Amino acid sequence: MKNIPKVIPVFPLSGVIYFPKTNLPLNIFEERYLDLVNDTYKKDKFMGMVQSKKNGNDIYNIGCLGKISDFQKSEDGRILINLSGVTRFKILEEVKNSKLYREFRVDYKKFELDLKDISIDQDTDALMEKAKVFFKRNGLLLNWREFEKLDKVQKINTLSMISPVTNEEKQKLLESLTIKDKVETLENIMSFYLHEVSFKNQTIQ
Repeated sequence: MKNIPKVIPVFPLSGVIYFPKTNLPLNIFEERYLDLVNDTYKKDKFMGMVQSKKNGNDIYNIGCLGKISDFQKSEDGRILINLSGVTRFKILEEVKNSKLYREFRVDYKKFELDLKDISIDQDTDALMEKAKVFFKRNGLLLNWREFEKLDKVQKINTLSMISPVTNEEKQKLLESLTIKDKVETLENIMSFYLHEVSFKNQTIQ
């Protein structure tokens, strides 16, 4: 953890979460975030992603640190990057600066497991079957054959990232400390939606 910065630039984005050991492609075009990405790439390539809240500049205090693993400038001035997830963090305080973007002092202690290679023995078959029904009912297509090639942790994180749920539910998944917690949270969220849909589709005799 000693090589990870304690003060990081943060890109707030509504409805987007990602996890350690996953990838997030971003298309950057707004001036302040072009500055952020350029500065980050020249420095150490580390930047944070957090969800923004509905109220003004408010953001959630748990996000994920990423490292820029691909950087391309387009002819129209945009920057295309890929962020590789490193570890989640908790925001401690905002650091005042004269830049267009925001920087925060963060702490990683709560998420030390993110930096370790872990394997899970937990049975996730029930979750996967539920996910297939959930995605189908929402009209979402996923290449399940390719999906099956991922390891268990990647599968769970990918489902958490792309599931059509609320921002608050996405944040709950991001803040789940362990993989077991995440599986239980994801199952509960999907069960709620599937039960609600089934209930709505019932006809009264």
